[in-house]
Amino acid sequence: MTDPLIELRDVGKQYRNIIALHGISLRVGGGEVTCVLGDNGAGKSTLIKIMAGLHRQSEGTLLVDGEEVVLSSPREALDRGIATVYQDLAVVSLMPVWRNFFLGSELYRGVWPARSLRVEEMRATTKSELAKMGIDLPDVDAPIGTLSGGQRQCVAIARAVFFGARVLILDEPTAALGVRQSGVVLRYIAAARDAGFGVVFITHNPHHAFLVGDHFVLLNRGRMRLDCTRAEITLDELTQQMAGGDELTALEQELQRTGT
Repeated sequence: MTDPLIELRDVGKQYRNIIALHGISLRVGGGEVTCVLGDNGAGKSTLIKIMAGLHRQSEGTLLVDGEEVVLSSPREALDRGIATVYQDLAVVSLMPVWRNFFLGSELYRGVWPARSLRVEEMRATTKSELAKMGIDLPDVDAPIGTLSGGQRQCVAIARAVFFGARVLILDEPTAALGVRQSGVVLRYIAAARDAGFGVVFITHNPHHAFLVGDHFVLLNRGRMRLDCTRAEITLDELTQQMAGGDELTALEQELQRTGT
């Protein structure tokens, strides 16, 4: 087995007397989607922040390409090929698509104070990089706010890939989308996987996870409740575990006894 792109071994995070994560182990390989599921408060956000370089773990080991590392910032994470696309996308709605694609990383010619933006190059690059992801936008000069939620998510994914990502951490990308737009995002997640990227898909939707996932991790109150591959679980079983699993079954039996 080759080294995963990113691996966590018994990782935990504690904020004073609050244990947010404990004993989390997972591997993210190239060409696969690792789905991390859990309700609000399960620890998904803390896990994202550790992998993204926003927070350091309190315990355990983080490895990138088999090398133990301590990520001190999102910039360092990105330099190592780890990019996070958050649910609340950092875009400027009134700016054109190409400006948002290069936001914070604009291309210039010349030197200050006479430097100017390389507009045509950025337009062409934006269009070609989106096309590689199967996104055909007729006009990259259109304000990004005019795109659908699914299209905006896909622009963010394509941007992360262009700026060097090999691991894509997607924070609830379908949470605020309808069925059709969720389908758009899920297709691009599958496309990224098929192109050899490692994808961490954070979601609370087991149906969306099962459509694209290769590996499933379920968090509950900061601990791993489930860790299995696609071959080891069915959608019904994943849905049941997400809904509460044995706890739900025990509650159902209790209520049935009460009602008799």
